Amino acid sequence: MKFEHFALNVPEVRAHAQWYVEHVGFTVARRREDAPFMHFLADETGRIIVELYSNPKAPYPAYAQAHPLLFHIALVAADAKAERARLEKAGATLFLEEPQPDGSLLIMMRDPWGVPLQLCQRTKPFPMP
Repeated sequence: MKFEHFALNVPEVRAHAQWYVEHVGFTVARRREDAPFMHFLADETGRIIVELYSNPKAPYPAYAQAHPLLFHIALVAADAKAERARLEKAGATLFLEEPQPDGSLLIMMRDPWGVPLQLCQRTKPFPMP
């Protein structure tokens, strides 16, 4: 099997999706303009998809209260510190900046809605097909 997407139920789906398009560089691969307003967002490879939708039939998770180790959206960053500064100006907040023993840098943030977002500047990146 192949990975298709990871989905998050969020209360402000349109604004949330637009933030990822404007500040992370995702593109809208598909969207639905009626409830539950699904937005499938693709990374620059088009291979990884995050779905944001708004369905009040299920409670919206308290993303801002959840520890980022529970789950997070991890992004490759060539210069994690510069990306951190840029995303902070766009409303993201820092949770933890953690240099790794191998020289990699992991920066855990929260997007403006509290969803955990990790910037990964790895000395040995994962292979991307």
